[in-house]
Amino acid sequence: MQGYDMKHRLIEMIRASLDACAAAGILDAGTLPYIELEAPREEAHGDYATNAAMILASRVKKNPRKIAESIVGHISDREGILQRVEIAGPGFINFYVKEETWAGLLEEVERLGEGYGRSGIGGGLKAMVEFVSANPTGPLHVGHARGAVIGDVIANILGASGYAVTREYYVNDVGNQMNNLGRSVYYRYLGLRGRAVDFPADCYQGDYIVDLAREILDREGDRYLEAAADEAVPFFTDYAARAIMAGIQDDLRAFGVVFDTYFSEKDLYKKDAVAKLLEDLKRRGLIYEADEALWFKSTQFGDEKDRVVVRENDTPTYFAADIAYHQDKFDRGFDLVIDVWGADHHGYIPRVYASLEAFGRERERLKIVLVQLVSLLRHGKPVAMSTRAGEFVTLRAVVDEVGRDAARYNFMMRRSDSHLDFDLDLAKRQSNENPVYYVQYAHARISSILRTAVEKGFAIPRYPEIDPAVLTLTEEVALIKAVIRYPEVVEAAARTLEPHRLTFYLNDLAGTFHSYYNKNRVISEDPTLSRARLYLVRCIGQAVRNALAVLGVTAPEKM
Repeated sequence: MQGYDMKHRLIEMIRASLDACAAAGILDAGTLPYIELEAPREEAHGDYATNAAMILASRVKKNPRKIAESIVGHISDREGILQRVEIAGPGFINFYVKEETWAGLLEEVERLGEGYGRSGIGGGLKAMVEFVSANPTGPLHVGHARGAVIGDVIANILGASGYAVTREYYVNDVGNQMNNLGRSVYYRYLGLRGRAVDFPADCYQGDYIVDLAREILDREGDRYLEAAADEAVPFFTDYAARAIMAGIQDDLRAFGVVFDTYFSEKDLYKKDAVAKLLEDLKRRGLIYEADEALWFKSTQFGDEKDRVVVRENDTPTYFAADIAYHQDKFDRGFDLVIDVWGADHHGYIPRVYASLEAFGRERERLKIVLVQLVSLLRHGKPVAMSTRAGEFVTLRAVVDEVGRDAARYNFMMRRSDSHLDFDLDLAKRQSNENPVYYVQYAHARISSILRTAVEKGFAIPRYPEIDPAVLTLTEEVALIKAVIRYPEVVEAAARTLEPHRLTFYLNDLAGTFHSYYNKNRVISEDPTLSRARLYLVRCIGQAVRNALAVLGVTAPEKM
């Protein structure tokens, strides 16, 4: 039996039991549910538990415990892997796997190596993850950093789960914010030449605007001093946008994030995608005029109110461009589209789904991941930031200060939709209090154990060369179970788009390993036990290394 399939083997047992119940006329085969099987939070509730009976009860209008009894009564454990199956509470079914079964599953870790944890659940479907997509009006700050690593790791997880993944950055290079950028640099350019300028409040602040103005002055000299503003500003806008995007790409590379495509909003207008989309909506009777503006009938598709797509001054709204952009994504053949947005875009979700339905697209093909705000802490106190005043901590500054690994890992330490406090001092600390150090140290410690074993004349054993029955300590069994469940963690993260599951997993695994190592000798006078423990340690190292790779974090062999 393959260790990789432990959870799925149990699911197949449940499914076979449900089929047997249906054949016996106990349950209606047409109402059999999707089977959810998870590891319970409390170990006393077994190794896995399912609520299938309760889900089924609401459909067939029967007592869930009676349904659970029928399911358990028809379970066939031909391979003899179960110690027992129990019914708990209103109808949960708890599965207890024989302890000796777990160690036998470690062979799969050795066989698959770097591929352990990968699966084909994506079936080769084309998935696009669009993330960051910050306006090219300034450098990326720490708020962008969290969205960047979450989007990148989601893409890694999907890639490890059998999807063909494309990373895309949507460049918002149209509209007032771009004009304001050009004006900002232009006014600073004039100021550098001693011209009296009343710098408008809606212009961009920050030293980077002055730096851009100085670059242009060095390159172009006084060429634009006497030019009319409406002639000069487009040049300043284009120069600043290109320079800022180049800086954004450099900063992202330093953070370990590389995009496959950069999609320019300008291109939507160059190929009249927005105009064509609006015409299509008009033909469908989904556009109407009111208050000198054009409105999309989004309420027909579940939105709380209709949305403006063309303002009274005849300019399309951002929403109109977003509809066109999402249609373009699906027109390019993507089966699954994932948007990683800031939590302040929560209210935007219904209108985007409404636009999909208007064109006959299934909502399930678009997934939206919301990312909450980040608070930077230094010496235990919040670091004051104001993007309007140009006072913010950039992504690059954080990476330079704490390192890529610590930055990526710490941004992943909580659910994406939960507020995150990022402690700069803690992220730099080389101690067990620092989560990434704690996990990386576990891998380095394992590497040291294996090196020491070789130095002492122990060949690192393969599975046929060990006796797994000697791994009986409670912590050994816990470590074996944790390693075997790693593929389940990746699969669950892919299905839920919750990358924090990997950091949670690694934190728990590293904690259990360090505790075990501090109490027990891996290499002892007992060669049988030493070989088994060496093999277990090697498997733990593989799971840690594979999980860190998905997170885009290195697995050092020495620290």
